[in-house]
Amino acid sequence: MPDLSTTRFPVPVDAALREAGWQPGRWDIKQAEEWADTLSAHITPAGHRHTVLPAAVEVWAEFGGLRITASGPGRQIAPATLRMDPMAGIHLARTLADLGRSLDTQISPIGEEGEGQAVLAIDTEGRVFSIDHTGDWYLGPDIDHALSTLLTGLEPARLTSS
Repeated sequence: MPDLSTTRFPVPVDAALREAGWQPGRWDIKQAEEWADTLSAHITPAGHRHTVLPAAVEVWAEFGGLRITASGPGRQIAPATLRMDPMAGIHLARTLADLGRSLDTQISPIGEEGEGQAVLAIDTEGRVFSIDHTGDWYLGPDIDHALSTLLTGLEPARLTSS
């Protein structure tokens, strides 16, 4: 039994991650590099390209391929089911670039919520966002906070234009 006082994630998040197959030290750089190559090579019909960021490659290497489901009702909203696969955002190069421009940063896809309800993305600083049909959402300053927000059912902050 792990020492729960020193886990990286809150207990319910740690449990959901482990149930999905994650463990400390998980690192599949080969898969991450394949995704980086695929995204880099993809050009939309309108000529838009993805930016592949080091922060994204790190998330793909550690969490890529996992389907993560939280148990419990959630604290403010229902917890999300996540699929950590950047290919969920392959056709959203322009959408991600537009969000990046509005935030004065660059953004890469990292996965999705539900069955395609929202794409998850990360910026150059490691901040994580969710983009869905209702708008753009800030999930946290890093992947750990974002996973905690999504898997414990905390309501994310909506991004608004100034």
